[in-house]
Amino acid sequence: MHLGVIGLGRMGQIVTRRVLEAGHDVVAFDLDEDAIADAAEAGAEPADSVVDLAEQLGEQKHIWLMVPAGEPVDAALETLADHLSADDVVVDGGNSYFQDSVRRAERCPARYLDCGTSGGPAGAELGFSLMIGGPAEAYEELTPIFDAVATGPDGHAHMGPAGSGHYVKMVHNGVEYALMQAYGEGFELLSEGRYDLDLEAVAKVWNNGAVIRSWLLELCEEAFREEGSDLGDVADHIEGGSTGTWTVQEGLEQEVPVPLLYTALAERFGSRADERFSRRLANRLRYGFGRHEVRRRE
Repeated sequence: MHLGVIGLGRMGQIVTRRVLEAGHDVVAFDLDEDAIADAAEAGAEPADSVVDLAEQLGEQKHIWLMVPAGEPVDAALETLADHLSADDVVVDGGNSYFQDSVRRAERCPARYLDCGTSGGPAGAELGFSLMIGGPAEAYEELTPIFDAVATGPDGHAHMGPAGSGHYVKMVHNGVEYALMQAYGEGFELLSEGRYDLDLEAVAKVWNNGAVIRSWLLELCEEAFREEGSDLGDVADHIEGGSTGTWTVQEGLEQEVPVPLLYTALAERFGSRADERFSRRLANRLRYGFGRHEVRRRE
């Protein structure tokens, strides 16, 4: 299969490499020429513009957008519009707001798939978890690509109509906030409690057979191993918050109580005012799964 990839940041490069390794062809474009060169070195055909990418793909176009949510997605779609037909498929693999995905699906000349992507750069070798919304036949058509980008056939699924993929990913991120908050509060109590504990050892033991074992807990173990039980100079400042905000807003609109998700979101905002150990750990965990920058104490 021939795939066009627009957006060659960390995640876009991973999509490109995994698709190439599965034996498919890739045409790649990014505004950064160095990123294009990296993709070309991996085996992709370089494009010098979005239009050039579309032209290289020929009559049947399968295009994966991995650009920042918001205006960059709309800009790419606007440029592509005159080069797309109803037989083509466009995948938005970023963290777009699900209502934006519904709007884009209605206006896009091609069949539009909104693809929630989880796993982050740290999960590149294993593949991603993909939550996909949009036309079922378009999803089936791109199954070989999704098999390549995901952990395999079990790593992706069709969620439903337009918007449902990004909706599921939005809630996924809200759950992620709450899980990070729970681990953070537990380790804060251990850190400030009655005993002088090696938190790396605690996390390691919990990761071996305990009910609360998980990849996030493995990342806690990594954080304590690399930073120390006191987290060294890791700052109490947690970036992010958009997907968590959308999840809490959706809970209010649907009258579904989400107190844990709301508290975790509030802690993120609170981290920009005062200091807590739990938020310092959440700061470091975001590096673990997404290679986001770790804010440090000055």
